[in-house]
Amino acid sequence: MSPDALRVLCVLAGGAAGALTRAAIGHALSRDPGAWPWATLTANIAGTLLLAYVTTRLTEDDAHSSYWRLLVGTGFCGALTTFSTLQVETIDFIRAGEPGLAAAYAVTSLSTGMAAVVLATVGARRRRYG
Repeated sequence: MSPDALRVLCVLAGGAAGALTRAAIGHALSRDPGAWPWATLTANIAGTLLLAYVTTRLTEDDAHSSYWRLLVGTGFCGALTTFSTLQVETIDFIRAGEPGLAAAYAVTSLSTGMAAVVLATVGARRRRYG
């Protein structure tokens, strides 16, 4: 198999697994309209944690493989997370006359996402250097 075909296969396989995981989270945490979107928040934070951890480990590992980055980062995490759904759900809160929930959701999503990046990066480095 050519390296290019293997790269495509990594993205496809990771994307399929990420999409199935996201669907499972959405099914497990389904919500009523106007309720807090736990499924999207959970998927986005989980994907952010994993992406930050894997990216840090692969970037700082001398023997890293671009195939892992494509499989886990581009494929799995790309399909698991969704910024567009966060935007739509935030707009839905505004349209429903809930600007406070819209702001809380946006701030919670962004701040927990950034905290997840910091925690995952520190955790990955601690494991390597610690």
